[in-house]
Amino acid sequence: MLIDRCVIEVRSGKGGNGCIAFLHDRQTAMGGPDGGNGGRGGSIYFKAVSNINTLYNFRHSKLISAADGENGNKKNMYGHSADDVTVEVPVGTVVSEEKTGQILADMKNEGEVVLIAKGGRGGRGNAAFKTSRNRCPKIAENGLPGERKRLILELKILADAGIIGFPSVGKSTFLNVVSKANVETADYPFTTIAPNLGVATTKDGRQFVLADMPGLIEGAHQGKGLGIQFLRHIERCRVLIHFVSMSGERDPYQDYLSINNELISYAADLEKRPQIVVATKMDEDGAEERKKEFDEKLGFVSIGISALTNQGIDEVLYKAMDLIEIIPEFPLKGMHEEGKIKVYDAHLDESKKSMYEIKRINDHTFQIVGEKVERTYSIINNKTDQGIRRLINYLDSIGVEKALKKAGAKDGDTVILKDFEFEYTE
Repeated sequence: MLIDRCVIEVRSGKGGNGCIAFLHDRQTAMGGPDGGNGGRGGSIYFKAVSNINTLYNFRHSKLISAADGENGNKKNMYGHSADDVTVEVPVGTVVSEEKTGQILADMKNEGEVVLIAKGGRGGRGNAAFKTSRNRCPKIAENGLPGERKRLILELKILADAGIIGFPSVGKSTFLNVVSKANVETADYPFTTIAPNLGVATTKDGRQFVLADMPGLIEGAHQGKGLGIQFLRHIERCRVLIHFVSMSGERDPYQDYLSINNELISYAADLEKRPQIVVATKMDEDGAEERKKEFDEKLGFVSIGISALTNQGIDEVLYKAMDLIEIIPEFPLKGMHEEGKIKVYDAHLDESKKSMYEIKRINDHTFQIVGEKVERTYSIINNKTDQGIRRLINYLDSIGVEKALKKAGAKDGDTVILKDFEFEYTE
């Protein structure tokens, strides 16, 4: 079963907390701080492998998580770092964030390894805070939280050329003729329900990977037929071989226009790929007349082929191979033309905002929200007086007091930062 799209969640491990401890033994008077650092949380990596050709393994494994790092301990004992998790995905997998659509990785090379979710750094123990002015620190850091992401995995097959067209125009038959794909063919629509790959060889010995796409119909980009499931696979093809039947059962030129409209509507610049227009089933009665009329409407001459007589087969292969050798790779949907990962403007603007904002919950309650301020808060251990002072000093340094006053906070109002509450004083 071809599973080529799935949604999963990944969670990297939290860093271990730093330890607050002091040396106690009979041989050492006035032992100083000896709390160790926490260990790093486990990260999650994806690795592209060629021995898997479907995302079937993710059909039931919807959550991938790494372990947390161990907490630090007394006697300067560091916590163990958690093991990283490496997940194997098929070559050709595109990883993107569900919320923003931002592409995180395009894994098209065998053995490629990409960091998907970074484990949290371990917090420092109180031994790390010892200075000449503070010889007895009673503060430590919590470990940084791991990353939590909902991801879309899409498998986009690696093919140099893709055969497109309405159902039953001879795509699978052509693939069987030019390669050893042995694809199922029959005289009814949608016999191809998944992309098929074959290696086509020209008579001068050149080879390229050819994909037979399931038949498209009008409205495929909206989910009609099978096309919406497989239009994504065409994105990697440098050349499209557009099959149009001359059997007389349908209007060839109208079919040609309909398929091209579907490519445009998919909004991935598929229509910009060079097309080789092929008139199929030329062994049928009246095919020559229909092709002549079709070519007049096109404004150029299509290549006529017949799988029964092998007419035009070599011409199609040579033309495809010649184009593949000179056409560069096209960027995937969601990537810049130069092939770099595209960062969506909305996401970029979000990251450039202030590190926090003040929200008014009611007349006497305010909340501090923001990814950066919440992340810093999460590493400050506020279970000691020194930890509380460190947090208050941090909030003062980033101007929270002035922001609260500007937002209308009065003496005695409650201020909330995640699970921490304090009273505002003017």
